[in-house]
Amino acid sequence: MGKVIAITGKGGTGKTAVTAIIIRSLLKRDKKTTILAIDADPDANLADALGDEVEMTVGDIREEIQDSRISMPPDYDKKQFFAAKIFEALLEKDGYDLLVMGRSEGSGCYCYLNSLLKGIMDETIDDYDLVLVDSPAGLEHLSRKTISEVDSLIVVTDESRRGLKTAETIRQLADELDLKYGNLYVIANKVHDLSKDQILKVAGGLGLKVIGMIPYDENVARLDLVGDPLVGLPDDSPAVVEVEEQIIKEIGL
Repeated sequence: MGKVIAITGKGGTGKTAVTAIIIRSLLKRDKKTTILAIDADPDANLADALGDEVEMTVGDIREEIQDSRISMPPDYDKKQFFAAKIFEALLEKDGYDLLVMGRSEGSGCYCYLNSLLKGIMDETIDDYDLVLVDSPAGLEHLSRKTISEVDSLIVVTDESRRGLKTAETIRQLADELDLKYGNLYVIANKVHDLSKDQILKVAGGLGLKVIGMIPYDENVARLDLVGDPLVGLPDDSPAVVEVEEQIIKEIGL
């Protein structure tokens, strides 16, 4: 089984941007590594950051299953039906596959769907060297235990003390949920030079390990503003350099 890495943090810190830049860096270095990227955030921005167009999400499949319950024969294998639909929704790209959870448009919860999805994920993640989960804030998706174990839980924060306190809260929540994870790391994003020492001081006081501090990057801001994919960042972009030379090494990639 390959590595499973979940990236989380409070809204607006740049979780999706960090995920996309990690994927960009890994693809540039070695396309032999098989990657499954899961966009678990209901806002579903990872595809845009990667320059991909997604036609079907897990939320869409949920609605289809809900709508077909009346007409589906009682003896029909629902898991087999769902598995087939999941592979329809799996977007296969050069060097990685992408699965988007999306949001549910109808009433009801994902409970039954997540039960099926967990079984399928347990069977399929062995096919990948790396699974990257772009998680919503608050570990809501991981709390459903869709993926049984996480090697590294990465909390993306801004340079504020409040952001680092959020990282501590996420660690506490992960422990309360009895989430099985190997390491918890912090990545500070959109950082200015004058803040670096303070970030390390506050993080150290909270017992948090900072594995990277991504500088505020005009290139990222510009691409975000016009809606262009972040895979188009130049190689000398400060965010790219920090991810390639520091962060992916710390994670063990």
